[in-house]
Amino acid sequence: MTPAIHVTNRLVKNEDLNHHRTLYAGRSAEWFVEAGFIAAASLARPESIVCVKIHGMTFMRPVKGGEIVTFESRIVLAGRTALHAHIRMCSQGELMMEGFITFVHVNQSGSAQPHGIKITPVFEEDLALQKRVMELLKTSLI
Repeated sequence: MTPAIHVTNRLVKNEDLNHHRTLYAGRSAEWFVEAGFIAAASLARPESIVCVKIHGMTFMRPVKGGEIVTFESRIVLAGRTALHAHIRMCSQGELMMEGFITFVHVNQSGSAQPHGIKITPVFEEDLALQKRVMELLKTSLI
C-alpha cells in the first residue's frame, strides 16, 4: 500500500505565540502529533492508535504570528504493531519543521497488537524517508 499525503493548515494566532512572538514549540508539537495521527488513523481505527515517540522534530526557522502553516503527513514505514509517520510543516512553500512520529496499534486493554498494514515505497522520496526513519529507530528504544 502507498499511503496518501494528508494536508492540514493552521493559522498562527496570538495565543499560539511564545515570549519571542514566534510559534510556541509546544503548540507546534501538538499540531505535529495531530497531523501524524491523521495519517495513522487513515490506515487503522483511530481508537486503536497511540503515539509513543516523536523522533527528530526539527525547526528550520521561527514561525511568526499571522503565518499560515501547512502540515503534510504520511505513514512511511509499518512494523508489526507500529506505524511511523513523516510530518513536514511549511509556510509559503518553505520548509519550517519536519520529523517522524511512531504510533502503536493497540487493543482495548492498551496492549500492542498487529495491524496487518504493509507500506510499499513507490517514489524515491518514499524510499529515502523510510531509510531515514529506520536510521532513527536504530538509535531509539522504540
